[in-house]
Amino acid sequence: MADAANSKTLFKDTLAKAQPRKLRFRDITEDKRVAQMLALGFSSGLPLLLVLGTFTLRLADSGIDIKTIGLFSYVALPYSLKFLWAPSIDRVDVPFLAPRLGRKRAWMIVTQIATALALVLMAFADPKDHLALIGLGAFLVAFCAATQDVVIDGWRIEAAGTDLQGIMAATSNLGYRFGLILAGAGALYVAAYGGWTLAYLCMAALMGVGLIAALLATPYDRPREAATGKRDLPAAVRRAVLEPLTELYARMGKALFAVLALVALYRMPDFVSGVMANPLYIALGYGKAEIATIVKLFGIWVGIAGGFAGGWSIARLGMFPTLVIGAFIAAASHLSLAWLALGEPEQWRLAIAVSIESLCGSFAGIALIAYMSSLTTPGFAATQYALFSSLYALPGKLVAGTSGFVVAAYGFPAFFAMTAAVGIPVVALCFAVGRIPQRTAPAESPAEATPEAVQGNPTGPVGLASAEAGPEIPSKVARAQT
Repeated sequence: MADAANSKTLFKDTLAKAQPRKLRFRDITEDKRVAQMLALGFSSGLPLLLVLGTFTLRLADSGIDIKTIGLFSYVALPYSLKFLWAPSIDRVDVPFLAPRLGRKRAWMIVTQIATALALVLMAFADPKDHLALIGLGAFLVAFCAATQDVVIDGWRIEAAGTDLQGIMAATSNLGYRFGLILAGAGALYVAAYGGWTLAYLCMAALMGVGLIAALLATPYDRPREAATGKRDLPAAVRRAVLEPLTELYARMGKALFAVLALVALYRMPDFVSGVMANPLYIALGYGKAEIATIVKLFGIWVGIAGGFAGGWSIARLGMFPTLVIGAFIAAASHLSLAWLALGEPEQWRLAIAVSIESLCGSFAGIALIAYMSSLTTPGFAATQYALFSSLYALPGKLVAGTSGFVVAAYGFPAFFAMTAAVGIPVVALCFAVGRIPQRTAPAESPAEATPEAVQGNPTGPVGLASAEAGPEIPSKVARAQT
């Protein structure tokens, strides 16, 4: 009896320790890893808008042709393609720095310095006279910043055990938000009163926040596994790529193709219309300070509220109703931008349009990410989620490059009405495959719930795309709302 009671008590204590902790303010001050994650999250979020929303607004403010602005959206493709070179980060050391700082800290410092230098290049390149040069700078910023994201995510995974991953992810998301606000509203305020050169120089200087955090960060580099004979490359490829895809097809059958179409189209209206939103504000006559206050400050907080609404809807209504609602309102919300394009440049009109679009877009983002996560299978979660997350962003970004041609031919109102119409087949697909059976986590017996398995740092090597890392929904949501 005593042994049974002790075993029961031990099991309860183990489960209690396995419960993810909530983020508290003293966590930031007491655990240096959390404070470092806040600064690194800021460094990760800062460059994004400088090659997306803020960049397109700068081009529009400089009088660049609307077709060219649309094509320049392709410079941010490295953010969607970073999975191609991500594995090399764990296998290649930076000369001179890696032996002294560790592999990941060395990569952080190199990518942060490179991002800052590319921002300096963008600062001194005038779009009117050196359009190709500023485009090159934007591409370099996107490539270096996307690589920085890979390194920071890897450091976060290896720096904390499963009991702290929730806090680390939330702190990273908070820092990321601060970076987005400064790169959006902050850069526009500086540009309004000091010019674009000063704005981008300030953003380059702010990359120093992440640089200092990287220098102070504790190195967490897991040793590479020693080679044990000849490596079976075909078998490794089969396990890493083919088996996760085969499992999806075996579970869903031919419905998998409809599911992939749903994922690809669900957020496409947002990606396509997002490229033309800032040029619309400039064309209507809104000033940079107005856009900074209403779109980049007020709008981002409305977007956060939309994310909470999406989470509440999933908890109360369920996955399928939330998915359908998100598909409908996200596409329909673009009609608010068409309405804005037909009127005078009044602040209350801009506030209403931005509120509707931000709220609905964030709601849909939560719905889609939760849906994609539910389709994965334990053991293949990382690879399957990587497939879904790349698919949901890449097609929209590829199509977005042609948005300027559509606007030039038909005007802003018709363009935003067209993006809203994409929601019709999306809603139909939701009804067709939105109820595809979702995965359920296998029940774990008390005997299997050992302390080593549920708390502390992972015992085995964890790569940047490992199953242990799992899909981080909060970070994905933050990156989607740009």
